[in-house]
Amino acid sequence: MPSAHTKPARGMRDFLPEDVRRREYVIGVIADVYRRYAFEPLETPAVENIETLTGKYGEEGDRLIFKILKRGEEGRATGEADLALRYDLTVPLARVAAEYRATLPRVFKRYQVQPVWRADRPQKGRFREFYQCDVDVIGSKSLVVEAELCAAVSDVLERLGFGDFEIHLNHRQLLTALLSGAGVPPDQHGTALVAIDKLDKIGRDGVLAELQARGIDHEAASRVFNWLTAGSSPDWLDRLNEFFSTGGNALGSAAIAELTEIVRLSQGTSAARYLRIEPALARGLSYYTGAIMEVRVKDLAGSLGGGGRYDGLVGMFSGEQVPACGFSLGLERILVVMSERQMFPTSVSGVAADVLVTQWNREEAVESLAIARDLRHAGLRVDVYPEPDKIGKQIKYASTRGIPRVVVAGDDERARGEVTVKDMASGTQRSVPRLELVDALRAEPEGSKLNG
Repeated sequence: MPSAHTKPARGMRDFLPEDVRRREYVIGVIADVYRRYAFEPLETPAVENIETLTGKYGEEGDRLIFKILKRGEEGRATGEADLALRYDLTVPLARVAAEYRATLPRVFKRYQVQPVWRADRPQKGRFREFYQCDVDVIGSKSLVVEAELCAAVSDVLERLGFGDFEIHLNHRQLLTALLSGAGVPPDQHGTALVAIDKLDKIGRDGVLAELQARGIDHEAASRVFNWLTAGSSPDWLDRLNEFFSTGGNALGSAAIAELTEIVRLSQGTSAARYLRIEPALARGLSYYTGAIMEVRVKDLAGSLGGGGRYDGLVGMFSGEQVPACGFSLGLERILVVMSERQMFPTSVSGVAADVLVTQWNREEAVESLAIARDLRHAGLRVDVYPEPDKIGKQIKYASTRGIPRVVVAGDDERARGEVTVKDMASGTQRSVPRLELVDALRAEPEGSKLNG
């Protein structure tokens, strides 16, 4: 039984080679798509000043910040925290935008794939360390930004093989108007939104109970839910717009107009078929100010990612109002779904090497390394067996590793200026002139595992 000392810290994970290959594949697709939309890469430190993070995520978010205790001159913890592990990638981006505003482009488009940390209770599917894949635009109020973000996310998920996802769309100001119309006091809006955001996890009764526990009366909460659940009606937006117009609620009408425009703009993008206006979508983070989005996949509790407009966040650092909007994909959830559905290409879960070069004896190890060098320069992935064991043992090693070809350069082969190539799948082997080895392996029939 493994010792407790060999396990990673609770809520953290080790990633073995196949895990890493899958993660690199997904991250590679995400980065490639975002670069096609002219987003630029950004990285920020794992550790931020505590004041950078606190007060940006709401009451519940602030409790989950992973704080780092301040050290005194003797290296002892003082009981106070002056630093914290990165909670998300959005607040650090806002800090960067404020710090480098003079040198960044007027419209700054960035993508970022890095780990974040939450001081949460570890449980199945929930970790203290996980990766986020963010894409954001700083400096534009245009709703073209929202349409482009939804399009980029759609392209990513299509490239990964998802075909059954939906991008749910709502607006924070629409929710504010609904809460006000239902009689929820403004100072309780934040609490209400955090509770509504849990609707898919704890259900209507659970949310109602949480709202009442936080001081929002049952009647007001029920009125909110009546509007939210009416969203399945085809004419819901029209009826709601009429309600706002009659009541003189310009905020609600403006929010509906923005949602309608985002949907219209998206007709020219790959997101057109995936967008759905979802009145119950809230998103719990407190910094959202406008349109909010979330990706849902059939039969999956929770989402694959989400985002929205946060026009006030950069100003919390710079004192200047700077419009911003972004979307974050959850790498861990994507990997779980793709693994369960067996969506990874064969090559991603494949072997680490195309060819194993054996060692005949220690004196000829230089030749084995030279063969490996030539094959690697030709673009092949090559493993060199490190010891001159019996050839049968070396071939068995290739079999257990799933390596499809084995190259043997014994005394007889070298005397003839040849090598032997063994095909592990068929068990056949053939002699190839040493100088023609690269071309011979390159000419393998289509469908072989080489370069898979």
